[in-house]
Amino acid sequence: MTENIEKEFPELTFLKDEPLSRYTNTKTGGKADLLIFPTSSEIVQQLLSYADKQNLPVTIIGNASNLIVKDGGINGLVIILTKMNNIVSDGLTVAADAGASIIATTQFAQKASLTGLEFAAGIPGSVGGAVFMNAGAYGGEISEVASKATVMTQNGEVKELNHEELDFGYRHSSIQDHHEVVISTTFKLKKGNPDQIQTRMDELNAKRAAKQPLELPSCGSVFKRPTGHYTGQLIQEAGLQGLKWGGAQVSTKHAGFIVNIDHATATDYLDLIHHIQAVVYEKFQVHLETEVRIIGEDAK
Repeated sequence: MTENIEKEFPELTFLKDEPLSRYTNTKTGGKADLLIFPTSSEIVQQLLSYADKQNLPVTIIGNASNLIVKDGGINGLVIILTKMNNIVSDGLTVAADAGASIIATTQFAQKASLTGLEFAAGIPGSVGGAVFMNAGAYGGEISEVASKATVMTQNGEVKELNHEELDFGYRHSSIQDHHEVVISTTFKLKKGNPDQIQTRMDELNAKRAAKQPLELPSCGSVFKRPTGHYTGQLIQEAGLQGLKWGGAQVSTKHAGFIVNIDHATATDYLDLIHHIQAVVYEKFQVHLETEVRIIGEDAK
């Protein structure tokens, strides 16, 4: 089925049977049948429209930071948006393509003397992923600054959603419910002092480096924070910090992270996640819901 799309778009470069472990932050994951890095929303629209008519499965990925791709890989077409990364400013707004990194977007805002995005200075994801899941850190969330987003439906229809239509909640947006694709987002910010903005970004990045295992591959924060609890503390009190499962380990630096210490597989990650959930529930009757997005096929 994927051969047809290659023939339909001979001018585009597709990668066949490409290991997604080359692109995920965990350094795990099986192969994509077909992988492409589009450079414009027009290309994405053409691909989605064609795939919809041909019933070809499509999976959209941003920076692959808060993501686990199963070891069986992903069937059909995989689109990674990181080459769609333009960022522009107009007055008090910053507009960024879905594939732009959040870190680059915060740095752009700082240079434009715009404040409001400092909380996101160290979030490793893309703009699209951050809006999709309403990413947050250090008391701030994307929902506080995202004023609108251009999205695309699975068949290639383009829509603009205002803040209310994005229906943000804790690690949630309406984009998840409707399986739409973020194309770009506009952030409404305030005028600020660039030196003060940079100082705040530096402070938060220092905090992050001190508390999180940034030196090792990981999928970021694995679980959502359960009401009334801290995830890392629950995992610590369950006696699971430092536990190794294959090549994966509950981080000794922050128990809310699972790190790849020795050629871990996605299956190692998933088995460890399920074990943590079972033990924490058994000990505290608290269900840890995954924040990380898990996609793809099980290994055969």
